[in-house]
Amino acid sequence: MGWKGILGFEYGIVQAPLGPDISGPHLVAAVANSGALGLLRAPDWESPDYLRELIKKTRTLTDKPFGVGVVLAFPHEENLKVILDEKVAVLQVYWGDCTRELVTKAHSAGVKVVPQVGSVEGAKQAINAGVDGIIVQGREAGGHVIGQDGLISLVPRVVDLVGDRDIPVIAAGGIGDARGYVAALALGAQGVCLGTRFVATEESNAHPAYKRKLVEMAETEYTDVFGRARWPGAPQRVLQTPFYKDWRLLPAHENEANQPVIGHSTINGVEKEIRRFAGTVPNATTTGDLESMAMYAGQGVGLIKEIISAGEVVKSLVEGAQLIMQQNFN
Repeated sequence: MGWKGILGFEYGIVQAPLGPDISGPHLVAAVANSGALGLLRAPDWESPDYLRELIKKTRTLTDKPFGVGVVLAFPHEENLKVILDEKVAVLQVYWGDCTRELVTKAHSAGVKVVPQVGSVEGAKQAINAGVDGIIVQGREAGGHVIGQDGLISLVPRVVDLVGDRDIPVIAAGGIGDARGYVAALALGAQGVCLGTRFVATEESNAHPAYKRKLVEMAETEYTDVFGRARWPGAPQRVLQTPFYKDWRLLPAHENEANQPVIGHSTINGVEKEIRRFAGTVPNATTTGDLESMAMYAGQGVGLIKEIISAGEVVKSLVEGAQLIMQQNFN
């Protein structure tokens, strides 16, 4: 085991499942090869054959374990069967009930279950379900945000709740460098989960224009402007792009359903139209008015100064955190 390993992985670092298909096989394999936990993102619709191919493709790029993230708010039963059948190392679930039945089914297939929660109540439900780890998401996080509490207050409360159970608490939200890693450890977490920092890597499937924005911009805002029709009641944190600033006060009755098409994208093998306010971030295949699309980012985005490899991200987090600990806490 390396420094601060969790869930059988060498390092206590998790690459968040980045939607809709930003964390593809190349990113996940690069993270896995670095000793951290990489997570594919299952499609937001039933696509078992495609998901199986994603898993198999990832296995051609790494012989290390990895996981798959599933948003329970969308159809997922067939996808779930594939994940368990393929016996990936970790099933990460979000935005829905992580039940004891689900956990038991996963455990019988040899798959660990790690839900992402945004509240103490969510953590209680996860513990009662018998999960293997808990990702605690603060309001600072990019993309869809499930809770209202900040990370610095929420993590210690969940750590206290877990007590002496063998359930690692993993902090997520606004963490972008080794200082954030050490801060999370000081709060009692055993690991960290990063999303935005891994979007801005060479291996991520994000569009180059989106990656550039993550380097160039530093301000984000919590909003519900994007994806109101497709995923109601799921607020998100986005970059404050000029488009977003122009439309941040979008009337509550408006949504993407009656908006013009501003682009096209191939998402998890399916051709998709992108409407204004759709909430679909631009991936590598996206064409059209990229500047008017959602660009999710957490509050740690201002710490991102360059596009580097996923392996470099993991290395800088581990070595940087070790150095901070040696210099300041020994």
